[in-house]
Amino acid sequence: MPAILDPNNTSVDRMFCPPINETRYAYLKASHWERKHKYFFALNLRQCVDLLPRLIGSLIETIRFLGPEACAVSIVEGNSGDGTLEVLALLEHEFQRMGVLYYLRSATLNPSAGNRIQKLAMLRAMALSPVTGLYVPDIDPDSPSFPSTPSTVPQLPLTDDATVLFSNDVAACAEDFLELLHQRSLQKADMSCAMDWTHPGPNPLFYDVWVSRALNGDLFFDIPPDTGSWDNAEYLFWNEPVARSRLAAKKPFQVFACWNGAVAFTAAPLVKNEVGFRAAEGKECFQGEPQLFCKDMWFKGYGKIMVVPSVNLEYTDKMGRQVKKELGYVSDTVAAEGEVVNGTVGLMVPWQLEAPEMVKCMPTFNMQSWMAWNESLPLEG
Repeated sequence: MPAILDPNNTSVDRMFCPPINETRYAYLKASHWERKHKYFFALNLRQCVDLLPRLIGSLIETIRFLGPEACAVSIVEGNSGDGTLEVLALLEHEFQRMGVLYYLRSATLNPSAGNRIQKLAMLRAMALSPVTGLYVPDIDPDSPSFPSTPSTVPQLPLTDDATVLFSNDVAACAEDFLELLHQRSLQKADMSCAMDWTHPGPNPLFYDVWVSRALNGDLFFDIPPDTGSWDNAEYLFWNEPVARSRLAAKKPFQVFACWNGAVAFTAAPLVKNEVGFRAAEGKECFQGEPQLFCKDMWFKGYGKIMVVPSVNLEYTDKMGRQVKKELGYVSDTVAAEGEVVNGTVGLMVPWQLEAPEMVKCMPTFNMQSWMAWNESLPLEG
């Protein structure tokens, strides 16, 4: 626990994180007079006890900076066997002492058996129950006992400009979370995503390619359907020049869909129950629940979705160190933020308000087709 609660603690081996840039992020702090919650942190975690000192340590550092009374934390733990749940349960006293509202739930749903996407969507929805006011049962959706209508829970009072920050089990720094919040505010974005990476070889490859779609509706990198090969993974946005140039300049760029390990998005459509996490319905293209979330966001008028390429994440402390060494920390990028590269790339995202006409449907890497971005919408019922 000391390693989680103290950012300067070195008793465990974890990825180094720089101190928070207080000048850059000071305006994000909540007013002492605010009586509603401004920031809602949601996490789905399973079997990741070794990552908790870095991930939860950064979360707590972020909350202390923003103002604990304005923050709520909701964690859904997924039936871990390594002590993850026990550590998360021990945090309850510390969050209570800080004045942070803390929701912890352990779920038995197993996404590896049955309808994986529907169960993943349910686990994400569980974490967001205090925002939506909808209770999600920990019952297999194919079970006869699964309720036909959702029950409700008390809805957490949120400010009008409240933000949800949803994180996967990534090695992240406080500055990663704060930069996602900062860029969402600065750019007036509906949603801001990190970039997540994997290292099957010596070089980092973008990871969340199954979910993410560029503003032209295509994949972030080309995957030939006849081979399903990632040989082109280093050529990001090969057919989307705006995103390619802004990525090279480490400036945020608009996309159709993203998740990429950690996201910050407006709470408004969830409070109104306009958007939520779900699986594909009927003949709708089979796709991940984060891609469907973005699709529904566009449909409801929340299409200012962007990637923040200064926030680079991996899934272990070891590989987190590696990706920060290769691609840099947020603070490495900030110093050059105001520079214009080649006289063309400015800081602000040139927003496009219309979704791409067609979006790549890719149930598997070997099955790809183009479909209307809003196919099957609106959903019946």
